[in-house]
Amino acid sequence: MTQTVIDFVPIWMLILGFGVFYYVLFDGFDLGVGILYGFAPGLEARNLVMNSIAPIWDGNETWLVLGGVGLFAAFPLAFAIIIPAVYFPILVMLLALVFRGVAFEFRYRDVAHMTFWDHAFCYGSAIATFAQGIVLGAFIQGFEVDGRQFSGGSLDCFTPFSIFTGVALLFGYGLLGAGWLVLKTQGALQDWARRHGRWCFIGVIVAIAVVSVWTPLMRAEIARRWFTWPNIAFLSPVPILTLLLAYWEWRSLNNRSEVAPFIGGMCLFLLAYIGIAISLWPMIVPYRFTLWEAASSPSTQAFLLVGTLFLLPIILMYTGWSYWVFRGKVRAELGYH
Repeated sequence: MTQTVIDFVPIWMLILGFGVFYYVLFDGFDLGVGILYGFAPGLEARNLVMNSIAPIWDGNETWLVLGGVGLFAAFPLAFAIIIPAVYFPILVMLLALVFRGVAFEFRYRDVAHMTFWDHAFCYGSAIATFAQGIVLGAFIQGFEVDGRQFSGGSLDCFTPFSIFTGVALLFGYGLLGAGWLVLKTQGALQDWARRHGRWCFIGVIVAIAVVSVWTPLMRAEIARRWFTWPNIAFLSPVPILTLLLAYWEWRSLNNRSEVAPFIGGMCLFLLAYIGIAISLWPMIVPYRFTLWEAASSPSTQAFLLVGTLFLLPIILMYTGWSYWVFRGKVRAELGYH
């Protein structure tokens, strides 16, 4: 009598995919606000910019932890290859996030060196974002693997493509940050956020266009995935929707809409995320190992799934509650100290 084994890989794929995307969106606008912070016009504006993310900035890293632990537990082979391959940019990212968090707290307590902590907050946000872009670019390019181990060098992740994706992510997070500031501020500061949002939007559109051409040229299998019949018909909604959303986002940044710039930026990220998933599916170590080949045993995945499904609703509830409690416009008299 054969025993039926439940396939937990699709479930873990959805959990990790959701966690990574949630982190990209919510810590993305958080880091984007930090990037734009360095361009804020004056002390009062910088205070408002920082106060706009004060109640929620430190909770967004929860999703980064979920992604790392979930990858280690559910897909250990992928973890063993990917982490050594991008160890250096991940280390830089974590150090930048720590330095950024320290700057956030010390800015209000070490007033004598406020300018230093202002720069630390801005540069920490930018460096962490650029490092994440390097990881993304290296992941899309693929890794040098010998058997079941990473066989490349620690600096192999730094290529023209990954450096480009690092710069592109600066514009992407900047667009999300500008959308958040449009939503949370008003008056002259909101107009300032719209102007910077338009510049970031141009950078995002250029990046999407370049990556959409560069990636198929880099990998023949990706070109076949997108440009052979009937795939080109089935997948055409992705670029079409991207163009429509880009038009909507540009209009929303130029009119008085307050919610649309943020929603439009998130939707552009969603479509880019879907595009990457389509290009790489079903690989978790690109071009070498699929999700099923890199997965841990079904018993391990089942055991971990119980705790994860218990914790996820709790994380979602307290995250949603924090955003609900601190909804509305940020005001100077409601500062973070």
